[in-house]
Amino acid sequence: MGIYLNPGNDLFAEAVNSEIYIDKTMLIAFTNSILGTSQKHICVSRPRRFGKSIAENMLAAYYSKGCNSDELFSHFKISKAPDYKKHLNQYNVIHVDIQKFLSRTKSIQDLLEFMQKRILKEMRRTFSSVDPDETSLITVLEDLHSEMGEKFIFIIDEWDCIFRIYKEDKTSQKVYLDFLRDLFKNQPYVALVYMTGILPIKKYGEHSALNMFDEYSMSNQYELAEFTGFTESEVADLCTERNVPIDEVKKWYDGYNVNGVPTYNPRSVVSVIMKKVFDNYWSQTESYEALKVYIRRNENGLRDKIIQMIGGEHISVNTKKFQNDMCTFESADDVLTLLIHLGYLTYDFDTKTAWIPNFEVRQEFINSISDTIEYKKVTQAIEQSDKLLKYTLAQNAQKVAEMIAEVHSDNVSVIQYNDENSLACVLTLAYYSAQDTYAVYRELQGGEGFADLVFVPRKGNKNPAMIIELKWDKNAGIALEQIHDKGYVKCLKDYEGTALFVGINYDKKSKVHECRFETAEI
Repeated sequence: MGIYLNPGNDLFAEAVNSEIYIDKTMLIAFTNSILGTSQKHICVSRPRRFGKSIAENMLAAYYSKGCNSDELFSHFKISKAPDYKKHLNQYNVIHVDIQKFLSRTKSIQDLLEFMQKRILKEMRRTFSSVDPDETSLITVLEDLHSEMGEKFIFIIDEWDCIFRIYKEDKTSQKVYLDFLRDLFKNQPYVALVYMTGILPIKKYGEHSALNMFDEYSMSNQYELAEFTGFTESEVADLCTERNVPIDEVKKWYDGYNVNGVPTYNPRSVVSVIMKKVFDNYWSQTESYEALKVYIRRNENGLRDKIIQMIGGEHISVNTKKFQNDMCTFESADDVLTLLIHLGYLTYDFDTKTAWIPNFEVRQEFINSISDTIEYKKVTQAIEQSDKLLKYTLAQNAQKVAEMIAEVHSDNVSVIQYNDENSLACVLTLAYYSAQDTYAVYRELQGGEGFADLVFVPRKGNKNPAMIIELKWDKNAGIALEQIHDKGYVKCLKDYEGTALFVGINYDKKSKVHECRFETAEI
């Protein structure tokens, strides 16, 4: 048993023995299915906090000849798979974390030499035929395969840290990519390569040095979607078992769309289950300064798109042009694609749209813009949102209309005066603080259509539910009539108590906002 060659199962055992562990072992069924096939090279990129290391340690524990893991896996789903025993602890595994080698060296060349030296030291202990003077890992692997038929599984963590630390060093990046190409491409000793990081594989021009890899990223995880984070059913079971309110967990940490699978941030879910405190656990693992660097840019109206997403909009994004690094930005799409890979946005592959997934991440955006001149008007609207909510609950039509008009006017460059959807985006910004005490829904289906904005009180909030209907060049009375005529009250099917109906109209010619109220008992 070694550290890099044929590691033991201690690290995976630590995860299994933790107070909270979600069974993701069926990932092994997928990797078993591609062993020794032309699909044996996979690169799985996910944000931090999404369980990449646990998955790698699980694969190492399952495949490595350096341990016996039958007892460790016997209680999990993979043990029922027909080929479970066939591959269990049957392979030479090389498991390395590139970040750890990078932190101990001063250049890419030093990193590659040091990494090979450490792996070869362990290989000489395992294979007596390894030449003691050989310094090339690739040569040793080729010799072992030709002489003994040995095959290897490679598990590579933080493969992309080079592109995050040496952002501008193109020469070193190419040296690194060429090494990985020579190590993995068309090599008969390779049984499987499972490589993980945050970024997809770096492209240079029309070609990639690692074009033999199938990529699974946050823009498309394909059949690995259910292993990307915690699924809704997994979180629901945890909340029931630990007596934690699922609605509040959903508000804070849900919202990632991974190929149609509703996905939660695993790190944050585990934190709230353990600590019983709803908080922004994202900021405990990464400073919001990391986000600020990117959203202060303004390629092709990026700033306007960021504001629209803070207001609840879904934005079309072309992810195909992204160069898979952290310094090549030619358009707003490039920056937004990076934010998808970093986990600040989620992405729907079918609609090609991105949005801010949940309350936790939206707080990171608010923190990032709070002291910037570029977002001053938005920050002011958010700061005033608590006052607007109070005026609304007090049914002060004049004050509500005045405050909405101010937010609308301040953000005219972002949200054009053209339709009810843009006015809905304005109101989401204007009522931002309501999310503390309400579940806020845009375009919620109920009755014979979709209500523009619905506010359902969270547990402990004694204020009434609200349905807001928006109109353009009509009047607020028509907006209220539509709430009744189309039965939008059905949006509140699980609610009992007072409901406040709010009709808002914007007159394009006079640029005047009108507001009217009604109440009803549900």
